[in-house]
Amino acid sequence: MNTAAHAPLAERLRPRTLGEVIGQQHLLGEGMALRLAFESGQPHSCILWGPPGVGKTTIARLMADAFDAQFITISAVLGGVKDIREAVEQAELARDGLHAQRTIVFVDEVHRFNKSQQDAFLPHVESGLFTFIGATTENPSFEVNSALLSRAAVYVLQPLTEDDLRAIVAKARAIDAVPEIEGPALERLIGYADGDARRLLNTLETLAVAARREKLETVTDAWLLRVLGERMRRYDKGGEQFYDTISALHKSVRGSDPDAALYWFVRMLDGGVDPRYVSRRLIRMAAEDIGLADPRALRFALDAAEVYERLGSPEGELALAECVVYLAVAAKSNAVYKAFNQARAFVKRDGTRPVPMHLRNAPTQLMKSLDYGKGYRYAHDEPGGFAAGENYWPEGMQAPAFYEPVDRGLEIRIGEKLRELRRLNGQDQKN
Repeated sequence: MNTAAHAPLAERLRPRTLGEVIGQQHLLGEGMALRLAFESGQPHSCILWGPPGVGKTTIARLMADAFDAQFITISAVLGGVKDIREAVEQAELARDGLHAQRTIVFVDEVHRFNKSQQDAFLPHVESGLFTFIGATTENPSFEVNSALLSRAAVYVLQPLTEDDLRAIVAKARAIDAVPEIEGPALERLIGYADGDARRLLNTLETLAVAARREKLETVTDAWLLRVLGERMRRYDKGGEQFYDTISALHKSVRGSDPDAALYWFVRMLDGGVDPRYVSRRLIRMAAEDIGLADPRALRFALDAAEVYERLGSPEGELALAECVVYLAVAAKSNAVYKAFNQARAFVKRDGTRPVPMHLRNAPTQLMKSLDYGKGYRYAHDEPGGFAAGENYWPEGMQAPAFYEPVDRGLEIRIGEKLRELRRLNGQDQKN
């Protein structure tokens, strides 16, 4: 009997080479940090930090394969110092054996180990007995001992994109694991997975079993909801209700109604939305709708997201609620958002203009001899720290005005400053 055919879907689809990994191209693409680590020929200790189901275990296994190393897994949820001692013994046997094999010790959920348990790895990492790889969903700055953290590179893994998840579904269908899935059902599945490949694959496996039992050739949205029940219906990410709810939250914040914003925030939590998704949207709101009218809002949103990462649910949700209220009552401005979009549109249609000589960098004598940087006026040496009349645009280009501050919050003062600088420029040009 072919046991591989009966292995869990996630195991059958587990990448066997680095090229088969879907996602994380900011780390694994050509010339990227983790790809270079694989190609170096020398393993190094590291922390893989990212949400569930993004490939932390897979990358660790591939690293062991790449360096022909013994791979030892320890679960920090279930394990303890006894497991660490056993790993040390196995590593010593591999090192002193006939083939002098390297060892990689992979600790899943490393943040679950306390200080003394984490300290137990230090002497063996320092001696080179084994390479340590820790996986964590929590910020290692808070959850991993500084001594261990200083001996390990930290790689930040991102949630898989919707395109990544579609590629995983396609791979699953290529091995005849799941039937055809119609468009709306596929989008609902991808939304429900929310960047988590493990959640997606477990759900696909459930669907595959049910579909074979009912001899179903195509998974429809209605059938999907019937099989997966209330959890999929309430969550509804990828469906109209989900996007309507996040839209209502965003518009309540933009409209400065803290009570309505809190209502829609709680509705999203009650519907099963990952609070991390909400925290990302709050950061976006701070940048898009509040902007420079209250620059503290962006920092507030980032801090709230970090607090949630540290505390998790339900404690961390209070920090997100505070952020929702703060953003709702903050002064609003979309001036930078509009200016950024206008600048992007302008550059796209205008093409590439050469940088004026006086604005170019001149790090070498040759470049100086070619007049790079010649005539540049250093603003700090000018009266008031402003080089009135200086031109920072390409030659012959009529300067467009992208950013116009609104008459709210800090942008009131920013507007006053810009009017004064424009007045000085005008005076200089008249003289």
